[in-house]
Amino acid sequence: MMSKNHKIFKVITIVVVVITLFLAGWIMANQLGLVEGYDFGAGAYFYADIPTEQYSEIDREGVYQNTIPKWIFYVFFFAWGYLMWRLWIWVENRGKNH
Repeated sequence: MMSKNHKIFKVITIVVVVITLFLAGWIMANQLGLVEGYDFGAGAYFYADIPTEQYSEIDREGVYQNTIPKWIFYVFFFAWGYLMWRLWIWVENRGKNH
């Protein structure tokens, strides 16, 4: 038998999913957020401010230059993944015990 709170949260979840899917479809159908003249597909929001013909003219003086070796980013990436995996296991085991 489902508790009253479980039913309420299930209904809220279904409502949020339906609203989200409706809004996503509506945004796509009306092509909202696209910049006229810049047809870059799904990444239009990212590339629309740097037209290709002007990209080589960007002044890079004073721009931050990364001095951290690339392998350190890989270590951080996999360490974060491992920590999130352990957190997930901990949360699942905690849920089984309650």
